[in-house]
Amino acid sequence: MPTTKSKTAKSIANETATTLLRQHAEQQFAHELEELAKADDRQRPPKWKLSPWAVATYLLGGKLDNGFEITPKYIGNRRIIEIAIATLTTDRALLLYGVPGTAKSWVSEHLSAAISGDSTLLIQGTAGTSEEAIRYGWNYAKLLAEGPSMAALVDSPMMRAMAEGQIARVEELTRIPSDVQDTLITILSEKTLPIPELNSEVQGQKGFNVIATANNRDRGVNELSSALKRRFNTVILPVPSSQNEEVEIVQRRVESLGRALELPAEPPALEEIRRVVTIFRELRNGVTEDGKTKLKSPTGTLSTAEAISVVSSGMALAAHFGDGALKASDLMSGLVGAVIKDPVQDRAVWKEYLETVVKERDRWNDLYRASREIM
Repeated sequence: MPTTKSKTAKSIANETATTLLRQHAEQQFAHELEELAKADDRQRPPKWKLSPWAVATYLLGGKLDNGFEITPKYIGNRRIIEIAIATLTTDRALLLYGVPGTAKSWVSEHLSAAISGDSTLLIQGTAGTSEEAIRYGWNYAKLLAEGPSMAALVDSPMMRAMAEGQIARVEELTRIPSDVQDTLITILSEKTLPIPELNSEVQGQKGFNVIATANNRDRGVNELSSALKRRFNTVILPVPSSQNEEVEIVQRRVESLGRALELPAEPPALEEIRRVVTIFRELRNGVTEDGKTKLKSPTGTLSTAEAISVVSSGMALAAHFGDGALKASDLMSGLVGAVIKDPVQDRAVWKEYLETVVKERDRWNDLYRASREIM
């Protein structure tokens, strides 16, 4: 009888990875992390998979001595990333702060992947996040049957990070209710998590730290207490400083998403990406790129992340309902949805922009016609 060759664990893992809708950073860039670890001969803090230099190289990109190319995960000010990494080598937690779409979560995930090799110890902040999500919960069947015990305790990502000496991530910290936020104070200051029901505690091991994210559009939702703010070193991630920088970010992320989603479309032309970025920057800044025309800004953020979404959506339309080449009509459907959040105020802002800027700009007639057809 014919025999079937058994699959290796590595081949099974590779097959599984190709079916995932979204891989974790440590899965998607496993080869880069492996090559960096081989080339990294610098001192590593306790429990870190890579040295601070290698972590920075992983995020910002670069060429290793053996010629291997590390792709940049963050395009922007190098010093900002260095400050963030240096913070995590100390006993202070890191707060990544900025407007929506400035890659706070992206940077947080990749920092965790490079430092701990695991970016999944995540607490997602919402208005419904409870204290148990940060501290621990209970298996109530075991609790009722046996009483309080370690076997009945359900650990949180924070507790696991403390016990294993890894990085815990807290997303959208200001969305979490204030009384729940303050659960972090003891963890960050004493590096311990009390379990009063068992007269015990979990102490943070070397390598443990916390990366939190918050956006300044949520200011006033659930303000951080001054006591909690003092436990964080805050690093502000700015919007891309130049058009070329933002275009490069959008281009890289769109190409990556296109491959992951297996979109049967041509890579978007650089000129189409530049037009989307130009529109977003002009409406965001309230003035045209040449500084000659003042504009009203819509109520939405118009972040780089939304520009990526607009181009990706356009690629999907071009792939499945067009000839595969990204056109103005494919872009415009996403653009209108991104700009018009308020059906009255934003619609007026968009119409004014169309008539005063898009209509008058050379080689933008196709965008103007596509927008008129949709609206």
